[in-house]
Amino acid sequence: MPPIRLATIEDLQAIVASLGEFWGGRDTAALHHALFVHELGDTALVFHDDGGYPIAYLLGFVTPARVGYVHVVGVREDHRRGGLARALYEEFESLARARGAMALKAITRPGNHASVAFHRALGFAASEHAGYTASGEPRVVFWRELG
Repeated sequence: MPPIRLATIEDLQAIVASLGEFWGGRDTAALHHALFVHELGDTALVFHDDGGYPIAYLLGFVTPARVGYVHVVGVREDHRRGGLARALYEEFESLARARGAMALKAITRPGNHASVAFHRALGFAASEHAGYTASGEPRVVFWRELG
């Protein structure tokens, strides 16, 4: 497995330029704001392939309430099932603990069964919350206490 590195703006630009390789037909561009590198970059993580191209990434931060929030995690479709997302979560958890986090949190859309299964395999509880977004859409909220 390649080493995990802190993401750079160049990494984020490369990811955004190739979102289809990570997300298929889903338009996730709005999730990839530059503030995750410029302002929260000490918890923005990336794996590169041998050519220096991003193959997996995690954008997250620790909230003032001491929750490590994973905003988005993506693995290029041709690199899935190799443990990269799990390794990113483990590294993020370590960084979040070092910043005083007492829990980890992430969200997804209802019906994203792969995300629910992945987070449950990592020990997260999952619960659906109606009206979670500004537009009133529901979300599945994942939560795991850090002991």
